[in-house]
Amino acid sequence: MNIEERIQQAAIEAVKTLYGVEPEKKSVQLQKTRAEFEGNLTLVVFPFVKIAKKKPEEVGEEIGKELVEHSGIVSAYNVVKGFLNLSIADNAWREMLAAINADEHFGEKKATEESDLVMIEYSSPNTNKPLHLGHVRNNLLGWSLSRIMEANGHKVVKTNIVNDRGIHICKSMLAWQKYGNGETPETSGKKGDHLIGDYYVAFDKHYREEVKKLMAQGMDEEKAKQETPLIKEAHDMLVKWENNDPEVRALWARMNEWVYAGFDETYKMMGVGFDKIYYESQTYLEGKEKVEEGLEKGIFYRRDDNSVWANLTEDGLDEKLLLRSDGTSVYMTQDIGTAKLRYQDYPIDKMIYVVGNEQNYHFQVLSLLLDKLGFKWGKDLVHFSYGMVELPNGKMKSREGTVVDADELMAAMIEDARRTSDELGKNADMTEEEKQEIARIVGLGALKYFILKVDARKNMLFNPEESIDFNGNTGPFIQYTYARIRSILRKAAEQGIEAKCTDIALAQKEVDLIQKINEYAAVVAQAGTDYSPSGIASYCYELTKQFNQFYHDYSILNADTDEQKQFRLLLAQNVAKTIKNGMALLGIEVPERM
Repeated sequence: MNIEERIQQAAIEAVKTLYGVEPEKKSVQLQKTRAEFEGNLTLVVFPFVKIAKKKPEEVGEEIGKELVEHSGIVSAYNVVKGFLNLSIADNAWREMLAAINADEHFGEKKATEESDLVMIEYSSPNTNKPLHLGHVRNNLLGWSLSRIMEANGHKVVKTNIVNDRGIHICKSMLAWQKYGNGETPETSGKKGDHLIGDYYVAFDKHYREEVKKLMAQGMDEEKAKQETPLIKEAHDMLVKWENNDPEVRALWARMNEWVYAGFDETYKMMGVGFDKIYYESQTYLEGKEKVEEGLEKGIFYRRDDNSVWANLTEDGLDEKLLLRSDGTSVYMTQDIGTAKLRYQDYPIDKMIYVVGNEQNYHFQVLSLLLDKLGFKWGKDLVHFSYGMVELPNGKMKSREGTVVDADELMAAMIEDARRTSDELGKNADMTEEEKQEIARIVGLGALKYFILKVDARKNMLFNPEESIDFNGNTGPFIQYTYARIRSILRKAAEQGIEAKCTDIALAQKEVDLIQKINEYAAVVAQAGTDYSPSGIASYCYELTKQFNQFYHDYSILNADTDEQKQFRLLLAQNVAKTIKNGMALLGIEVPERM
């Protein structure tokens, strides 16, 4: 039982003793005492005024006195209007620190057989181009959310749906056929996803040229875009793909394999992964089946042109196309098919889609359709909607080859981290191998933290220079503090000083730090409720900042007594543990030295 729970129980007993009525647990409201008042926790007195039939100040005085005399945990109190500020006894804080120390993953829960199964979909790349900065935000949010849900005791399945079919894929394939001269990842020395991305850009370049030619001959732009030889060939290739043409399918499979190998390298460097990958080429037919089933049940209807629609006007939405008149599927149909396969594969209790906010309406519709088709989690599906990542020089366009490539971005971040460390002289006594490994951890930590500290719902401006700073609200600042604590612990071990929960009188900043560590459990729970990696990032920064203030004011290894050294060492050790666990929920590693 933590301090808050002990105070809550003691307050219930106090009210019962004083006024003869046992209050409901939810009426005992505790909050952190505001900085301008003395105390650690504040009890809101107003819920007990009616029971006591006295003024709030009197009720506060009576409950405060009762808690000091009988709780064994409250050492002093003061009343400010209807708020009872409680000072917690040193022995309670010491017990709290000892309990935190005994639990390697304090504040996190483990899944049980009865735990809900949460499926989280993220990444969703197209196989015609490499992953870019937008995908980086998506993957980092998805991975972090998975870790946060696990830390809240859920079973989690991480999934990816790969968009491996459609006209955009055919554009890359056609361009490779026309301009590739048999080039492969091996002959070019390029990652497969980069190679295919280059041909997607090449298609667009040649296509634009053809559009210009037709317009020069007097055709209007819209018609020219539909009449170019290239776009017609791409559409023909798509039809052949749909009809299982062996040559087209063989080329498609070969080029996709190149892309998947490239994606795997990127995911590995980013530190993310999946339990199950689905492919739209395998799910769209399942979706068509499900739509046909809905048609038979009268959930959907067919128009005169043979297209199939869902009428959602009674649900406050519009009509939604599910199958085109030629029988081909749309994205919504594919999502229904993917849902069907997933539901067959796993007993899902909750489904979370990590997809950008431009798809908000799509997921409103999908939720309704899945519910109508009988998926038990359909109505409660969560669209974890996030904003776009923008750059100082504007938005990205993959057709024009102006995207910020994920691989190049990560490499640049690692390079920046290495250069910064070299300039600051922080790595002078390390081997070259150690320098590069720390540069990797710090560079990727800077990238991940900068992205995840922002509320996911907001658009954000990514600034690499700001993210790599060793001061301020950055990943490297938190990582450096962790490494500093680990260095103190190593020095203590060399001097034979053991971390122990000794019986010392506690300074206010020591109490504040124990209280801050104890908040980790509530922060993890709140992040799980709100689906909020930024809440974890904010906590890690606040804890780090608070430790640095403590360390500035109080020596650890040069404290006045051995007992102080041992206790402060234990305190620092648990700050480091909490930073490490919190950053792990963000997918961020922390180095043992920097």
